[in-house]
Amino acid sequence: MSQGLFDLSGRVAVVTGGTSGLGREIALGLASAGADVAPASRRLEQVEKTAAEIEALGRRSLRVASDVLDRPSLQRLHDVVLNQFGKVDILVNAAGITHKAPTMEEDEAAWSNVMETNLTGTMRACQIFGRTMARAGYGRIINIGSIASFLGFYQVAAYAASKSAVASLTKTLAIELAQSGVNVNAIAPGVFPTALNMPLIHGTPRGDEILQRTPMHRFGDARELVGPAVFLASEAASFVNGTVLAVDGGFLASGVNC
Repeated sequence: MSQGLFDLSGRVAVVTGGTSGLGREIALGLASAGADVAPASRRLEQVEKTAAEIEALGRRSLRVASDVLDRPSLQRLHDVVLNQFGKVDILVNAAGITHKAPTMEEDEAAWSNVMETNLTGTMRACQIFGRTMARAGYGRIINIGSIASFLGFYQVAAYAASKSAVASLTKTLAIELAQSGVNVNAIAPGVFPTALNMPLIHGTPRGDEILQRTPMHRFGDARELVGPAVFLASEAASFVNGTVLAVDGGFLASGVNC
């Protein structure tokens, strides 16, 4: 019975930002748990590669490029998913970018780009796919926040502000959609090496400081986000709603900023 709680067989998932970094690992993890998964990103070649990996796991997938900055492209993705699979049960919003600059010198265009991608892009996907979930009376939305949802981080004000807002958006949507059978939660990863942040943390004083302040004294492995994602997408989390789940090696428990 306990294993069945985490079984995603018969479920259909969409993962924005699902062809690279943390999003790709989550997409493959959901497929390994039994879900059919549509990985979404702007680059069709990356979508095709990840879709092939999902199909190699014995699950169905799609090859549709989309961009969280472009509502019509997200709507097209939604429509193709419904046409091909007949429903959508799970949405993971993993598309995101960052920008490093002293806050007092932050360029407004760069700030807006981070906000538009990380926050407004998440809202767009929640609106487009969440409406269909609410009509069906079932859904699991998982937004990807950050430990920066809770803490200030040096010279990444736009990123931290956007991820703080994602946490707030998650809680608000959880309240609004609860009566529709749609649970909305977020995962707040600690520091996981990706192409996005590797230059900032690999062998740098900042990276060394993060390791010192992480009780487990290591960075996360992207595969370690699969379990939390499968949990929140599954029946095991049927009464979990509006939660921001930190997966951070104890970083937040140490109570320090970085």
